[in-house]
Amino acid sequence: AVHEGQVVSAQELTALLQPLFTQNSRNLVLFLQDRLSIDDFTYFSESYGNKNPFQNQVNKRLINFLQEILQSSPSSLVLPAVDCEATKYLLNILQESGDWKLTNVTNLNVSQLEVNASNPNLLVVQLQQLASDLKDISTLEAIAENDKIIGRVTKDLQQRGIHFSVIYTAVRPSRISRKTDVVAELRRQLMAAEEEESSSYPPLNVTIGNDTCILFYASNFSLKANSSVLIDLTNATFLTQNVDTSASECSDSNTTLSLKYTRPVNGISSLEIRFLMTNKFYEVSARRWSTLDSVEIVQDGENLAKFNVSGISAPAEYSFHCQLVGTSNLYPARLDRDPSNNEAKNWDVFISKLQIQGFNIINNQFSYASDCTGFFTPGIWMGLVTSVILLWILTYGIHMIMQLTTNSRFDDPKGPALSVPQTE
Repeated sequence: AVHEGQVVSAQELTALLQPLFTQNSRNLVLFLQDRLSIDDFTYFSESYGNKNPFQNQVNKRLINFLQEILQSSPSSLVLPAVDCEATKYLLNILQESGDWKLTNVTNLNVSQLEVNASNPNLLVVQLQQLASDLKDISTLEAIAENDKIIGRVTKDLQQRGIHFSVIYTAVRPSRISRKTDVVAELRRQLMAAEEEESSSYPPLNVTIGNDTCILFYASNFSLKANSSVLIDLTNATFLTQNVDTSASECSDSNTTLSLKYTRPVNGISSLEIRFLMTNKFYEVSARRWSTLDSVEIVQDGENLAKFNVSGISAPAEYSFHCQLVGTSNLYPARLDRDPSNNEAKNWDVFISKLQIQGFNIINNQFSYASDCTGFFTPGIWMGLVTSVILLWILTYGIHMIMQLTTNSRFDDPKGPALSVPQTE
């Protein structure tokens, strides 16, 4: 029994799923989504008051299908909240176990799945990623597509007569509860814990030989194609690491970070993102500087979109860090579309908390970070301007007070009236 508000830890999840690992017929299907919370099933249901007929149709079908699976199975278990580290911990345990035959299903072609029921099988099915906005129509389409994937896989295994168990979970929650009636100190503690939890995964490292030559980290790494299709690459890059970096190149003067993804979304069979960095000596500063010169996006091996980078540089011994990097003009570090490249107009890039280093990496760790924000931030300028205005008002007021004069003669009621000439 799981009580209300309990978050199942990694050890508790392993203990709960232990019967799946010890039974005679061990065939496990893991449907892995990027974000999922138990509240999503309530939010996307008809009872929530959503009037969109497409939305009602999709989610009613999804919820009924999941209920049908739970009711028809000999046993079921629903955990409302699971720790973010639990899924990663579970995957590591299953992959380290030599009994399982691991099969990553990425092309979603169920008919070509080869399952030998005599041996333990672990099928990891990567479901479609959800958009950042839960009200976005692409989110509903992704949910509908995930429903079809779950149905195709389970029905195919049932038709083959294979006994199997299903786990439907996600890498991280889609919703984080924040109570408004707690004291300020406790709220700060909760927000700090959430921030620490969201950045718990390590950076992506590229190793050539025995040395790590590139480190790359971001809390959010997303692209948008044709202003409509959102491609969230955060989980695939840092958590599940379903990314190919074999084409990356490293040298003392030039470094290229190549990230290749297979079928990141429907309609795109392959996607490669390149970060091109150089390390040069500048006589003015009398030192070497590393710069990120350009970013390239290659779709399906032929469509090349090129972006020129401005504002991303650091001393060669340092790493580079920036809170927001992308194609928006509001970001401190921008990716400018190459005027001679028409393909770049079809892409938007959004990177949060970027940190990258392509030279002089020691002990597989980031060096001291050179931030994209200069010393005089907008907040500092606002404070300085406000202080100058207040100081000017104070100076003017003191000057006006000093110009006041007092009377040197006073009227005596017993004597004649005091007469003051206009010249005085």
